[in-house]
Parts: sequence; C-alpha cells; structure tokens
Amino acid sequence: VQLQASGGGLVQAGGSLRLSCAVSGLTFSRFGMGWFRQAPGKERDLVAAVTWSGRSTYYADPVNGRFAISRDNAKNTVYLQMNSLKPEDTAVYYCAAPVGAFSNRIYYLPNEYIYWGQGTQVTVFQ
Repeated sequence: VQLQASGGGLVQAGGSLRLSCAVSGLTFSRFGMGWFRQAPGKERDLVAAVTWSGRSTYYADPVNGRFAISRDNAKNTVYLQMNSLKPEDTAVYYCAAPVGAFSNRIYYLPNEYIYWGQGTQVTVFQ
C-alpha cells in the first residue's frame, strides 16, 4: 500500500493550497481517509477526515470553514483544499487510511490509522 501526498509549498497568509494524496495497493473506495498535520515540537493532529462513502466529514475547529476534504474514487485520490491560510497552519501534512473498511465512523486518533503517506510541507508566511 502506498499513499503519495503532494501539493504542499510556501504561501502567503490568506492564500490557498490544494493537497492531494494518491493511494495505490488498497481498495480506496472502501476506506475512509484522514489528513493530519504536525508542527515542530507538537503532536500529530487530525485536521480533516471523510468516511468511505463520503457522506460524513470532520474538521478540526482551527480549520473548520477554511479547509475542505474531498475524495475521487475513480482516481483513488483524496484532496484537502486549504483556503485563507494562516501562519499557524504551517506544518507537515500527512494523509492516512484507517483500519476498518466500510466504516461509517470518523477515526480521530493517529493509532487508528494504519497506512500513512510521507508528508508534505506547508509553510505559510505573513
């Protein structure tokens, strides 16, 4: 199983980025997906998640209303659209797939995810 994250970069505050995570070796359509982020010296936190069906999504409070998670099962890809970026959004962003196919629950904890991408750096400057 491979998760390939891309789309990070350097952006001015107020700008936008779209992260992509291409998944292979996994029946993508059967699994929920999550985006985490980790800043230096901090824990890895869930930013957004989507269930396998796409019917349920979750956003952490700091990004709610600014970020949007989506999935394209035909392309085996999950996206994170990030708008109105702030310096505090600076982190390495990771995509991940949780345990449990066809689950309608949102998985919140890193240890509930078994497959991880390599991370993509997002840096927001003022």
